[in-house]
Amino acid sequence: MCGELDDDGPSDLEARLFAAFTVHARLLIKEATSSKHETGSVSAYADRLMGDALNRALRDSGAADSSQRQGVFSVQPLVFARLAGFLASHLPLNEDPMRRVMEAFMHGYAEAERLGASIGHDHGDGAEHHH
Repeated sequence: MCGELDDDGPSDLEARLFAAFTVHARLLIKEATSSKHETGSVSAYADRLMGDALNRALRDSGAADSSQRQGVFSVQPLVFARLAGFLASHLPLNEDPMRRVMEAFMHGYAEAERLGASIGHDHGDGAEHHH
């Protein structure tokens, strides 16, 4: 009926959000795999792990049936947040693990904005532009 949401598949908004995620994820994976950190360093390891985890998330959500994609995609940040909490709970308290996790969380949240600004995107008015 008019005004009701269509439950048969992803909405246009969901499809556009997933398309933006795909572009941003590929850019971050490329950055992670071309790490400028010294080979064997903890920073290089962190970049590789980030790239591997993001690649898995992208692959899994991309492989999901279109009717299931949003569910798979929406559970991924919850799983990674749970994993971050679990890992942080095993760090020494003098390293302030919760603060470090929250700072990393906020950095990751801001990366989509940074990546969106570095590439052209459409605001729905049909005009692609850069910020």
